[in-house]
Amino acid sequence: MEQEYSWLKSPRWRGKPVEVGPLARVLMLYARGHEQTKDLVHMTLNKLDLPVEGLYSTLGRTAARTLETKIIADAMGTWYDNLVANIKAGDVKTFNEAKWDPSTWPKKAQGVGFMEAPRGALAHWIVIEDKKIANYQAVVPSTWNAGPRDSEGKDGPYEAALAGHKLHDPKQPIEILRTIHSFDPCIACAVHVTDPEGEELVKVKVR
Repeated sequence: MEQEYSWLKSPRWRGKPVEVGPLARVLMLYARGHEQTKDLVHMTLNKLDLPVEGLYSTLGRTAARTLETKIIADAMGTWYDNLVANIKAGDVKTFNEAKWDPSTWPKKAQGVGFMEAPRGALAHWIVIEDKKIANYQAVVPSTWNAGPRDSEGKDGPYEAALAGHKLHDPKQPIEILRTIHSFDPCIACAVHVTDPEGEELVKVKVR
């Protein structure tokens, strides 16, 4: 097992920014030895004639989104069967309503929720005082991926993914657009291409 996943410790992967989303989840499933993920990844890499390290790329992110969709679609039948079995067994609740009524809340309350959304890790924090929202914060997947630097000063995922890109035509930077789109950002963004002297060559708005 250690030898099979030693590529995760290779120099190519060491120091990479911690991006969130389908690629991160597929890599974790692969590293854990999830059989379906391993089969799908190997099939994809064989078709594309790429090493496993090739997943860390625009193509890899796009492929991971598709592979994860396949994994989830295949699992949904089991989840549905389990839900029906629970309902037949008398478990008809799909949520815990114990704290749903604001009249049951204390004078000050706070909560947090985490989940893996399609784009990546999503977290929400809330503080409630006198039954009113006093503070609310959300860290969404694009916050993680679009951040320019992490706490150690390393490039964020977007910037790191663009490093070393060669543009066929600087006035039509399709390579940059493809790479940013592979993260499926939930923000409007713009691409500015400059020459070595800092003169702007083109500006492209992404909607």
